[in-house]
Amino acid sequence: MLQAALKAADPALALRRTLSLKGHRLLAADHAYDLRRIRRVMVVGAGKAAVPMARTVAGVLRGRLDSAYVVAPEGAAAGSKSGIEIAEAGHPVPDRRGLKAAERILRIASSLGSDDLLLVLLSGGASSLLPLPDEGLSLADKQRTTKLLLRSGATIAEVNAVRKHLSAIKGGRLAAATRAQVLTLLLSDVRGDDLGVIGSGPTAPDRTTFLDAVRIVRRYGLWDKLPPPVRVHLVEGLAGWRPETPKQRSPIFRRVHYVVIGNNRLACEAAAKAARLTGYEVVLVEEYVTGEAERLGRWMGELGKNLAGRKALPGPVCVVAGGELTVTVRGSGRGGRAQEFALAAALAIQGVSGVWVMGIGSDGRDGPTDAAGAVVDGQTVARGKHKVVDAVKYLKRNDSYTFFKKVGGHIKTGPTGTNVNDLYVLLVHPRWK
Repeated sequence: MLQAALKAADPALALRRTLSLKGHRLLAADHAYDLRRIRRVMVVGAGKAAVPMARTVAGVLRGRLDSAYVVAPEGAAAGSKSGIEIAEAGHPVPDRRGLKAAERILRIASSLGSDDLLLVLLSGGASSLLPLPDEGLSLADKQRTTKLLLRSGATIAEVNAVRKHLSAIKGGRLAAATRAQVLTLLLSDVRGDDLGVIGSGPTAPDRTTFLDAVRIVRRYGLWDKLPPPVRVHLVEGLAGWRPETPKQRSPIFRRVHYVVIGNNRLACEAAAKAARLTGYEVVLVEEYVTGEAERLGRWMGELGKNLAGRKALPGPVCVVAGGELTVTVRGSGRGGRAQEFALAAALAIQGVSGVWVMGIGSDGRDGPTDAAGAVVDGQTVARGKHKVVDAVKYLKRNDSYTFFKKVGGHIKTGPTGTNVNDLYVLLVHPRWK
């Protein structure tokens, strides 16, 4: 199931389905560009899938690409291909390498004219990898604000709404900086494939405002914790002393087009198909799941427990869900949303045979850890007790990574080169009780 899901989310395969060169025409879904009328073709990009996306675009263009510069998380530049310049930067907390990369991308975009074509490649992680603080703010201000938001339980859309209003490149400002035609190719890691949320929408119109940003930080009790320059910046924005991000009606976006090449739904459908082929009756949850990881983990575990207790269950059952959960950090432990989900599920199914629950991040990295996620069964909690590792205490202090490191259950894939959020799976097999 995991292999099928990751293959469906493979950015190179997705781009080859979307992008092609027919003679002098570059085709991208419903958009076509006559390269005879274009002086230069430049590529910039950011995200966990930026490198395979750039390599694929270079292969499609077959020598018509003038330059390519992308920024990706650490380790992504291994085996980089000639002709593609790759920078590495910090994720999920931005660093100075990302700042320099964002400055360069903005310079590249600003140097282009109306007869040029700029291809922008975006995937999950782009927002953290392109930290370009607006005037009056420092990188340290952005780092502190990002850490607060990530630990607060705010959704990725809420986090990005704030970041867009502290940035000189996000929220449509990259599109505003260039006169070129812009084609943005996106591997979506957000609910509903919202163009303004993926990578904080550097080339997309922004529906949020300074007022929204202020409401978000107040909603999570962060206002007094923000660095003073950030509070001043947001207040000045409310007063109209700072320009708003470009909106939908701006003429900027008449020369910008977008193509979403892949998303979470494709990965979930592929996993569901793989389960069916092995004899499972599959329920694919239609809703993109959000909310607290612990809450969904307990719900998934209770569902598995109830199904396992039914005598009339005709055969093995699989439930597949996809989305992006959140963790409100109250303890001092180490973990991620997929691992916290799995640990909460383990408590719900303890002592139950024939039930397994798994949570995994499609990028291969769950939170600030080297694990993609974890898988649990009815004996996971008991194995913890045998090693004097209390699952309840570890969950309470948000220390799911340490629990699975001591007890077992981690799923480690390494960086997958893609990112379409998370996959959450329940397996119930009555014959294996």
